[in-house]
Amino acid sequence: MAGPMLFSPLTIRGVTLKNRVVVAPMHQYAAKQGFATDWHLVNAGRFAVGGCGLVMMESTKVERRGCGTVGDLGLWDDKFIPGLARCVDFIRAQNAVPAIQLGHSGRKARLTRPWQGARALTPQDDEVFDWDGWELVAPSAVPHSDRVPAPRPFSRDEIPAVIAHWGEAAARAHRAGFDVLEIHGAHGYLIHQFLSPVVNRRNDEYGGSEQNRLRFALEVAECVRANWPREKPLFMRLSCEDDAGWGPDQSVALSRELKTKGVDVIDCSSGGTLERSPMDSARAMHYGYQVPYAEKIRAEAGMMTMAVGHIVHADQAEAILQSGKADLIALARELLYNPNWAMDAAQKLRADPDFSAVPPNYAHWLGKRAKSAFEGVPSTFQTGMMAAVE
Repeated sequence: MAGPMLFSPLTIRGVTLKNRVVVAPMHQYAAKQGFATDWHLVNAGRFAVGGCGLVMMESTKVERRGCGTVGDLGLWDDKFIPGLARCVDFIRAQNAVPAIQLGHSGRKARLTRPWQGARALTPQDDEVFDWDGWELVAPSAVPHSDRVPAPRPFSRDEIPAVIAHWGEAAARAHRAGFDVLEIHGAHGYLIHQFLSPVVNRRNDEYGGSEQNRLRFALEVAECVRANWPREKPLFMRLSCEDDAGWGPDQSVALSRELKTKGVDVIDCSSGGTLERSPMDSARAMHYGYQVPYAEKIRAEAGMMTMAVGHIVHADQAEAILQSGKADLIALARELLYNPNWAMDAAQKLRADPDFSAVPPNYAHWLGKRAKSAFEGVPSTFQTGMMAAVE
């Protein structure tokens, strides 16, 4: 009998994942002037130890202007490579695949951390560095809210250099040892800003018509692919539903074109252009509320997708895969709550009874724990206990 799909291997280009459990990129706001710290090593490392197949580090900025806040990771200079390589080495040592997301905040830059109110920063705020180099830029002079300054719009001549920074960062990610790269094109950040007619009010070839508004995303993908090894997979995260002139049909059209540029997987999220997303209501945010986007793009664009958003239970994740709605399952806050979610899910789906998918430092003792828990317990009761946890 075949095992659960969630714990079956998946090969994309030249990279094989041991399972379909992915750590979604989550901002940690813990970098020091762009450099990775022990926090990043421990945070990513615990997910690798916990059994996840693909561990994706947070949105790492391709240029100084792209930093959203004082704690963002950077990859706009070679000096950032060693700190990230340290994280890569540990992730790989746990038999997980190391991945990174590259991003640029655009008009959502120079803000305090979320728990500090996400207000506009000033040069006098703690931890601020290189203020003059941290310019607020965007496709057009449209502020993210009425509480923050308007950005300076890119001139037409600036755009090729910005695109080139994505490619340069991709090359550095390869040198750091990452095996999977994701382009952040969602959540109201720079690429998404170019896509949205609410934010992008340009009248050159990067604005106006829908095809023009796709141009920046496509050129970034093309540049990244040219600087990212052919044998390594390339993902792109999209906000497939938004309240700013962008929706699932547009995401399908973009995904089809991204496929021709060498993108392998669409990571299907939503919202972010405006302060409040249409998916923020309690009614909208049910279990697996973004899965329909992954299903639609997979079917209509003919490419692999990753589902994310309120995926909580092992059998829920398995059902998404079994029904052909996505190829990968990404988790974020659920993994913050339980970094061993993958290991736990493998037990619940009976995919790894001897804990062979986690390091022996854990597997030896957890195997003893499992055995001792059932010593002297009648087999019929054991069966009932297993059914209860499922």
